[in-house]
Amino acid sequence: MTALFALATSLMWGLADFGGGLLTRRLNALTVVVVSQTLAALVLGVIVVATGGLQEAGTQLWFAVAAGVVGPAAMLCFYRALALGPMGVVSPLGSIGTVLVPLGVGIVAGERPGLLQAAGMVVAVIGVLLAGGPRISGASVARQTIVLTLVSALGFGAVMALIAEASTTVTGLFLALFVQRLCNVAVGGAALYVTVRRGTPALPEGGFAALRGSLPALAFIGIADVAANGTYAVAAQNGPVTMAAVLASLYPVVTALAALGLLKERMRAIQTAGASLALVGTVLLAAGG
Repeated sequence: MTALFALATSLMWGLADFGGGLLTRRLNALTVVVVSQTLAALVLGVIVVATGGLQEAGTQLWFAVAAGVVGPAAMLCFYRALALGPMGVVSPLGSIGTVLVPLGVGIVAGERPGLLQAAGMVVAVIGVLLAGGPRISGASVARQTIVLTLVSALGFGAVMALIAEASTTVTGLFLALFVQRLCNVAVGGAALYVTVRRGTPALPEGGFAALRGSLPALAFIGIADVAANGTYAVAAQNGPVTMAAVLASLYPVVTALAALGLLKERMRAIQTAGASLALVGTVLLAAGG
């Protein structure tokens, strides 16, 4: 069950990143974050009321609040790093935190993967890094870009670890995800307000009419992100966190494959090798579980 839910997490995160990447070509990145998270919060709010999730409120919700504050901050660092440096370096480095932080939490909690699982983790992580198409040569990357990328990576990993601790029941998980989204909207909205005050338009050319046409895609991104957080929490609570973290981190491979299939982008040889290694690592992890 852990492997299945963790792989579902990587699938949904990968598709959400692919959709977000497409939309940020014509929309302000912060607008994409705020609108998609607002739509997700509306859907979750209905679910929470319908399932009686408000009764699950407790001290564990502070984990969801923390995840909701850390998430947008990590995303802002990630977008800034992408603007400053080469995507071939930033993208694979940005995903490594989603492995290291939850992995460290699992090891501290006493989890000890077997030899086959350990081999699968190493192979899968190398595959994820290579799937991003890292630059082997070229100009050096600015220190600020590396620092921002590493901060975002740790932030993404922290969100995974925090949301896994936010609830132990399904209804409580819905509430935790709802609270996380509200915090995402608050932090992202504040950042968007600051950028607008500095002269960056929040809306694309055409105003609200242009934004309205993107609402279905924005809703998909927000809901896919929520679903991914939920499936990861289930995976981490029902099996080894070490396995869940590694399998969930395969989302850059999904994004690359989506670009290959839908945009007809050509994958470099190193990306193909990375995707293949990630698949081998997945098989080893599943076999070791």
